[in-house]
Amino acid sequence: MIRTRPHARVAPATSLALRYRQVRDASIALVAPLGAEDCQVQSMPDASPAKWHLAHTTWFFETFILERHEAGFQAYDPAFRILFNSYYQGVGERHPRPRRGLLTHPTLDVVKRYRAQVDERMQALLSTSPADDPALVELVVLGLQHEQQHQELILTDIKHALAHSPGHPPYARRWPMTAVQDQPLTWFGHEGGLVEHGHEPARDGRFAFDNETPRHRTFLAPFELASRPVTYGEYLAFIDDAGYRRPELWLSMGWDWVQADQREAPLYWRRDGRVWLNHTLQGEVEIDPRTPITHLSYFEADAYARWADARLPTEFEWEHAARALTQLPRGNFADRGAYHPMPQAEPTSREPVQMYGDVWEWTQSNYNPYPGYRPLPGAVGEYNGKFMCNQFVLRGGSCATPASHIRASYRNFFPPDAQWQFSGLRLARDLR
Repeated sequence: MIRTRPHARVAPATSLALRYRQVRDASIALVAPLGAEDCQVQSMPDASPAKWHLAHTTWFFETFILERHEAGFQAYDPAFRILFNSYYQGVGERHPRPRRGLLTHPTLDVVKRYRAQVDERMQALLSTSPADDPALVELVVLGLQHEQQHQELILTDIKHALAHSPGHPPYARRWPMTAVQDQPLTWFGHEGGLVEHGHEPARDGRFAFDNETPRHRTFLAPFELASRPVTYGEYLAFIDDAGYRRPELWLSMGWDWVQADQREAPLYWRRDGRVWLNHTLQGEVEIDPRTPITHLSYFEADAYARWADARLPTEFEWEHAARALTQLPRGNFADRGAYHPMPQAEPTSREPVQMYGDVWEWTQSNYNPYPGYRPLPGAVGEYNGKFMCNQFVLRGGSCATPASHIRASYRNFFPPDAQWQFSGLRLARDLR
């Protein structure tokens, strides 16, 4: 949910309408390489069809904005209120999540017409001086941020679906890799102390989800953070050292998870003789040892850190280090079109690199509320707080995240067994 500063300047109607069109067009562009069959498939309960993502993000604007602010509101189709509700109990009934892939109707063409009609009505609404209604502006901005989250899910979910097709058909056809030299992993120390964390409008921008607030102070013991994320080559050494067969490296739940499916490598890896192949959005390729490892569960990230005689950083250590960067944040985001982590090409600098983009970085922090956190009332207030149980925090964004969506205070969260997101790790150590 949105938190704004008192008396914050509201964006003019023209800029908000333009931003609305840009974000909505980006979603359509993401499904352009896909056929109707691709947009229909649901490969597991945690994933959703691309068609459903297109409809649900439209449902958000229709349900939370048009229904409340449009004169003479009429729903495009009353059945959509149930079909495309995700988890908003306050709105009403929901179609079961594991059965979204069975919704052959409405068709993809109907969903696109639904989007076009809602977009036309939203543009008409945004042309009538929304600055007079700050609450409306906040809901529109929240809806756009929500849509950007689903843009990332479109990519991660279709990647998982295509991995089940023989031949590993590609989503994109421009392999981004170029030859680079190995860059050694180095360490950067931080003194710690009593430091502030959470959304800082002057540095993070005006928008924040409610789980990034309120700003508060936390004590950090002295620590070191690795210069870059762990790579495929480094993780391969863990596999070769029997990492998946050594229970002493794993949390108890993690070891049970390994044993349940007899795991021996991360998601999307396949051994072909002596070579490890990796399913990507460009198809199946041989792993590149210099590239940041991705699609790790929390269990795998934690086990690797133990094997490396290190640990995962806390989310507060990660944010403190990110705010200490002297260079403007830049990274390999979805806007680049690579849709795959990229190796560190430049020599190690005087501060950590690749903290933004490439891979979401697991932290050891449970996804808990900050001191003083209060979710907002109403159905929109269900956005974050209700998930603060059995999840871990990830930071930094990935190669599937829109660049304008990320900030130092952003808190992503997933359960410890989740692998299908672009999740990796950066090591941390205590300073003795």
